Amino acid sequence: MEFQKDNTFFTGRLKSMNFALKGALKLITTEHSVMVQFSLAILLIFAGFYFEITASEWMFQTLAIGLVLAVESLNTAVEKIADFIHPDYHEKIGFIKDIAAGGVFFAAMAAIAIGLMIYVPKFL
Repeated sequence: MEFQKDNTFFTGRLKSMNFALKGALKLITTEHSVMVQFSLAILLIFAGFYFEITASEWMFQTLAIGLVLAVESLNTAVEKIADFIHPDYHEKIGFIKDIAAGGVFFAAMAAIAIGLMIYVPKFL
């Protein structure tokens, strides 16, 4: 079966959204780090309703959640491509994977800082 590009605007966008949704579901159901991060995101959403956070706090929290999940998905893609290209351990592949994981670390630290700024005052 040969891939045929859909050049129509509307159906092409629908197909793209379908692929994106399938990819998101694959991430959530197969990658343990994404499962943990997605679970934390759900908990934070419930916490936001419970503590009645402000609209601006919702914006920052939503941005932080989206940033972490997006960077984690890119990290997973880099790891999968690297493992496909070179399944055995290689120093340069390890270096590349470490750099991608570092991006997740930066996003997670920013998200933790945002979470602390939103929720610590609720407890004090």
